[in-house]
Amino acid sequence: MTIITNFLVQPLQYEFMQRGMIAAVLVGIVCAVVGSYVVLRGMAFFGDALAHTILPGIALGYLITGGARDTLFWWALGTAIIAALGIGAISKNAEIKEDTAIGIIFAGMFALGVALISTVRSYAVDLSHFLFGDVLSVSTQSLWLILIFGGLVLLTVFAFYKEFTTLSFDPILAATLRLPVGLLNNLLLTLIAVTVAVSLQTVGVALMVAMLVTPAATAYLITHRLSTMMFLAAVFASLSGVIGLYLSFYLSIASGAAIVLTATVFFMFTLGWKRLRGI
Repeated sequence: MTIITNFLVQPLQYEFMQRGMIAAVLVGIVCAVVGSYVVLRGMAFFGDALAHTILPGIALGYLITGGARDTLFWWALGTAIIAALGIGAISKNAEIKEDTAIGIIFAGMFALGVALISTVRSYAVDLSHFLFGDVLSVSTQSLWLILIFGGLVLLTVFAFYKEFTTLSFDPILAATLRLPVGLLNNLLLTLIAVTVAVSLQTVGVALMVAMLVTPAATAYLITHRLSTMMFLAAVFASLSGVIGLYLSFYLSIASGAAIVLTATVFFMFTLGWKRLRGI
């Protein structure tokens, strides 16, 4: 018993682990709730593209501010919102298919970000945590930003829960009920953008889509009731964050990768359990 207690308590003696745990749980809950809509509407590719399109904003902010980390969140947030609304507009009006339009913007913006980053000699050290995440470096100020903007996302989702649900399950019914479909779509895209910006330091650009999709997909295997799906997804995401940080601490591996791998194990275990139960 003492060994288990020491195993659990020892990492929490460090303040950076305490902040990391709080950040991982908060980000996990926000990603799970918003990610439920991403999974239901088949927007995984959009989430992945959006996470990569904010890279130029981060790089530009880094170059302008001289590497001040605390201001990069605002550059990421602004770029994410602009990119989300831009992708939504192009996908709606373009003469090509939606996934093609998203792919073009995704590749172009990511290439621009890489080009900007390559101009910074020390980019491997200074910006790599935005690519792969570094939840253990979350500052108190960053934690407050996560709490405030994550809370706004959750409040907005719950305020428009019925409208978003109708739009996700039956867009034709939403139009028949004269719901502002275009406005709701843009609002949901904006919420995804804010979620991506909030989650950036936790899991990074490269792994962002996993936290949006994997916990929600895991919950979807168990229930098709949206409210239950959001709750279960939040549980899976939070546990993935906590367990992932313990693995990161004791195995000396990247925290973002550890969190995502843990979420993937939850998904694979749930998928296997459901198939065995079906047999």
